[in-house]
Formats: sequence, structure tokens, C-alpha cells
Amino acid sequence: MWSKRQEVDYALQRRATLEAARRPSRVMGPDVCDADPLLVRAALHHGEESSVGCPMCSHAPLINLNYVFGEQLGQYSGRIKSTKELEEMQDEYGEFKVCVVEVCTECGWNHMIKAYLLGDGRKRKPPRRRKTVEDIYG
Repeated sequence: MWSKRQEVDYALQRRATLEAARRPSRVMGPDVCDADPLLVRAALHHGEESSVGCPMCSHAPLINLNYVFGEQLGQYSGRIKSTKELEEMQDEYGEFKVCVVEVCTECGWNHMIKAYLLGDGRKRKPPRRRKTVEDIYG
């Protein structure tokens, strides 16, 4: 992605969490593997499989979710997008943040692995708000 900038990698924080999870006196395994059921469901249906295995259960490959946030996205902020959609969005929007979360659907391990900005840098208005099902039916 040509417009990727201000990348923050959370590898050190992830490693510290894993080391603490291996010490039974500090953090218990279930506290680390506390993925919300909606996060696991989103990973099953919208995630992209990674080549990295789960560090807690070593059972399944982790699934990455790309969450997008930004003022210029309007009501579409906070949604999950695929890598292909991100490549298209970087030409359509001025600036938005992408947070990549890894999730294990077996044990519930989840951690944000990186965050970065995308976009062409031009200021734009958010898109017009469209009515959703919640707006219509309450």
C-alpha cells in the first residue's frame, strides 16, 4: 500500500503479554484468551488467515482483522475491511487509521498487532449519512 505511514508495531507488548501468561503468578491463561464472542464471529466470517500459529494453544493459524477508523469515513468508521478494500480506500479517503487485530478462533487469544494510517492526505467531507435498518425500525 503506497500511502502507509506512521506504523506502530505492538510486537513488544504482545511478547510481554505472552511472557506474563506463562508465569502462573501474574496472569492466568483464561484472562489472556478473553476474545469477545462477536470478535471471534467476525474473525470467522470476515478475517484473513495469517501464516502465524496461535501462541497460546498452537492449534490453529491466527486470523487477522483490519478495523478502519477515521473522521472522513463517516458512518463507515469502525468497520472491518479486507486488504483489497484497504487498497481501494487509500485513494478515496484523505486519512484513516487501520488497526490490525489477530484472533484465534479456538482458544480466544486476541491482540492488536499493528496500527497505521492510510489515505492520500487530501481533506474531504465525510460521506452523507444513509439510513440504516436501525434508523428505520428503531
